[in-house]
Amino acid sequence: MSSINTSLDNLLRPKEWKNYIGQENIKKNLEILLEAAKKREEMPEHLLFYGPPGLGKTTISHLIALQIGANIRVTSGPAIDKVADLASVLSNLNSGDVLFIDEIHRLNKNIEEVLYPAMENGTLDIIVGKGPSARTVQIDLENFSLIGATTKISMLSAPLRSRFSGGVFRLEFYSDEELAKIILGSALKLDIKIENDACLEIAKRARFTPRTANYFLKRSRDLALIENEKIINKEVVKKTLEMIGIDKLGLSDLDRKILKTIIENFSGGPVGLSTIAASISEEQSTVEEVNEPYLLQTGMISKTPKGRVVTEKAFAHMEINIPEKFMNLKN
Repeated sequence: MSSINTSLDNLLRPKEWKNYIGQENIKKNLEILLEAAKKREEMPEHLLFYGPPGLGKTTISHLIALQIGANIRVTSGPAIDKVADLASVLSNLNSGDVLFIDEIHRLNKNIEEVLYPAMENGTLDIIVGKGPSARTVQIDLENFSLIGATTKISMLSAPLRSRFSGGVFRLEFYSDEELAKIILGSALKLDIKIENDACLEIAKRARFTPRTANYFLKRSRDLALIENEKIINKEVVKKTLEMIGIDKLGLSDLDRKILKTIIENFSGGPVGLSTIAASISEEQSTVEEVNEPYLLQTGMISKTPKGRVVTEKAFAHMEINIPEKFMNLKN
């Protein structure tokens, strides 16, 4: 089953720059960088992409490899557990390969230090033996480009970050219009018929993220198939998203549970993150990394020195009257 899902994701991934929607500023910069490297007959300099999950860091890395006609080797920070793992990956690269390391911030410091000379000088320094008899063996590597991706750039060490000489790029969230175009393109690739207003309905609830939009499209396709609908319309989308707990603003069941807890248990706040997590029996990291960013983006909550506070917009969305105590605190 996982291989089927992986192949679907690969199918939806654009294969040309002209089909990659959004991130216009990054695309312009990369096109210049890649074209200049091609004219110099060199490999592109090392690149780092960062931003929330699902915005296309992996996709843009594959596009770079396709653009320069290179093979891409894919790994991740957690998969490189020992120095020997990194040494094996680097020594098996062929000339002109692109090495993509996802979640690169999760490399440990010992592994990072092996990566520095590989990025700067194209050499791999390995310590052989232990104690007084230990010696360093230097291996010349084939010419390669490293592309790193991370959701937490603050956890990336400054020395490693500085070695991405080609540039450090932040991927931005997508507009509803951009997402609607992505959904329409994905529908064509999956041979799905979908109405334009259905694309926009998915886009409005997709949390500004292509990965989420494609997930909603696939679930809408499933419902349409079961109900013998030949085309996905707005009603099919609404019914699908209602079934999986996504409301008209893209809030999930857990998002609404967080808002309801702050409102009903803590009079709208302020309340600390750990207290919210304990109140809903959820991991604090889940609330902070998965739910809170979108609640902040949509203006449902705000951060204060004393904790999280819901906004008037949250009361309206949850259809709960604003208590007088909350208004007094605000004033």
